[in-house]
Amino acid sequence: MVTIPPQPWPTGLAEEVEPLVKRVLAPNPSPYTFTGTQTYVVGAPQGPDCAVIDPGPADEAHLDAILAAVDGRRIMAIMCTHTHRDHSPAAAPLSQRTGAPIVGCAPLMLQVAGPRSDEAFDPTYAPDRVLEDGEGMRGTGWTLTAIATPGHTSNHLCFALEESGALFTGDHVMGWSTSVVIPPDGDMGAYMASLEKLLAREDRVYHSAHGEAITKPRQLVRGMIGHRRQRENQILRLLSESARPASGFIPDMYKGLDPRLVPAAEMSVTAHLIDLEKRGLAVHDEEGATAVWRAA
Repeated sequence: MVTIPPQPWPTGLAEEVEPLVKRVLAPNPSPYTFTGTQTYVVGAPQGPDCAVIDPGPADEAHLDAILAAVDGRRIMAIMCTHTHRDHSPAAAPLSQRTGAPIVGCAPLMLQVAGPRSDEAFDPTYAPDRVLEDGEGMRGTGWTLTAIATPGHTSNHLCFALEESGALFTGDHVMGWSTSVVIPPDGDMGAYMASLEKLLAREDRVYHSAHGEAITKPRQLVRGMIGHRRQRENQILRLLSESARPASGFIPDMYKGLDPRLVPAAEMSVTAHLIDLEKRGLAVHDEEGATAVWRAA
């Protein structure tokens, strides 16, 4: 289990992570968010304009910290990678304060019953413009291009800073943990395809919404793909031995797992099983409220 590092954390401070990028940590640490959500302000410090990526929770102190990092520049766009509640709720109040448009991912509101291992969706998100794959925003000395990366959520985008080779990866690739994929909106097949898409790119560094900068991005992505394939092979082997519900995979696949992480593990296994069924490698039968899976 990944542990949250001891405080103090640089909450509310504008840290320069590269010449065109400042990072502001929101005060929302949790098992879902690590030390909190990282908002990025993109643009030359002495320039006339900038963009804000993943404004985070609608917290007044965090909004003040973002505006301090903006330092009087015109905000050309408030850009959201996806609409979990730790990423996009500050978009509306920040837009109200500054007049900046909300640009980025598509709106998505999904109610899911039962336990989660990530944040719920933000019902307040209302973009002025939705970016498609390859579309972008441009300011003075900076260009941000949307890279569609569904999987963690169906509306997830990354943003490439063309001038520096940096990629803002939201929750698709994080600097502290692997991303969770939770059905019905989370899609393992789409997530794997999005990882392959990033692997084919040549980004210099990833700035994620949680955790430190990722300075060897392709190496990390290659490892993430290998880890998921290993899990898939485990599931196929266990299916060949006997039919079982998603919970029946956990003792064999996650030995010594912290009990608090069992629901997340079951959701991850379920995402793999749904993907295997789509590919004709598994099927399931409903036994009451429980799905029992077997090899196709």
